[in-house]
Amino acid sequence: MTGFRATAIRVVLACLAVSAVIGVSRSTSLEATAEWVVQALLGASIGLAVARWLTPAAWFHNRLWAAALLIASAVTLPLATVVLACLVVLHHAALSRSLVVQVLPAVFGSSLMMTALAFLVRRAPTQTYASPAPHSRPPKFLDRLPPRLAGAEIYAVEAEDHYLRVHTSLGQDLILMRLGDAIGELQGVEGAQTHRSWWVAKSAVTNAERADGRATLTLKDGAEAPVSRGFAKQLRAAGWF
Repeated sequence: MTGFRATAIRVVLACLAVSAVIGVSRSTSLEATAEWVVQALLGASIGLAVARWLTPAAWFHNRLWAAALLIASAVTLPLATVVLACLVVLHHAALSRSLVVQVLPAVFGSSLMMTALAFLVRRAPTQTYASPAPHSRPPKFLDRLPPRLAGAEIYAVEAEDHYLRVHTSLGQDLILMRLGDAIGELQGVEGAQTHRSWWVAKSAVTNAERADGRATLTLKDGAEAPVSRGFAKQLRAAGWF
């Protein structure tokens, strides 16, 4: 399992482990510990959804603090609602303004702490700068190519809605797949993600141009792959341009 799925499993397991430890240390009640675990699972699920669908990919490279604040803020309101409901329904607390004021900062702080933990255990972005080892198996992604592209050299993979446009030495075609999963299956090909919607093979680059602070890579088939600022520093350090 690669990409986002592997990261999600790590994050959920870490959040559940921490919440279980906190629940046990703060209470001898099994019900109270179960509440902590359920709330942690809910918070982790919301946080992963926000990270996957709402947070700009570049933020995970050059604005990690902004990504953390966005995720924690998005988790706070729904999770605080659940916490208040548990306090009122299960523990018979009186719903009041003071209770809300007490719960919201605590939930935000916990969400921020869990988000920081998630960043520590998340899977590092897949970068395939290294050449494949001798006698290694061909990348799994090659098996997904249609018959007419069999044996072709892969130049780039470009995300288009729910599809990927594969640029090769034998032409282009569309594959129903996520870019993150494709990058994981391209491990072993010397290349890297250059943009939130592009992965490029280093051997396919014929020219690199920079204008207005942005770089563009020209490929063997004439396609131009953008380089976002979030990936530019890593690519520059690796000698791409």
